[in-house]
Amino acid sequence: MTIYDVKQSDYLELLDVWEQSVRATHDFLTEQDIQNIRKQIADNYFDSMTLKGFKDSNNRLLGFSGVSDRKLEMLFVLPSAQGKGIGYSLCRYSIDNLDVQYVDVNEQNPKGLSFYKKVGFKIINRSHLDNEGRPFPILHLSL
Repeated sequence: MTIYDVKQSDYLELLDVWEQSVRATHDFLTEQDIQNIRKQIADNYFDSMTLKGFKDSNNRLLGFSGVSDRKLEMLFVLPSAQGKGIGYSLCRYSIDNLDVQYVDVNEQNPKGLSFYKKVGFKIINRSHLDNEGRPFPILHLSL
């Protein structure tokens, strides 16, 4: 298993991992929310951050992270691969090699919050809306 630099040719595979992960962990999102966010990610987000992928020995993408300005902007793992240390490996890599100090998590995603707390993040603030103005409260965390 290995962490690697994501290429633009990997973006469709990243979107698939993102969608499967979101459907498994973000049950507060509607189908329309998922489709709208998916389009935003495909059109705007990937090119604006440092992306790392995690592949298994069969070269299958199991998860990925995205970092920008010392903030972990994305961390998604296939549902079938969750709980196996992949998210932790990507998060630790981002902290140790990309100087990550911050992460946001949806307040309605208690598994995500629990995960980040185990890594060492602490809540420092809360926003009533997400970055796009949608009614999904965000918890801001810092190491």
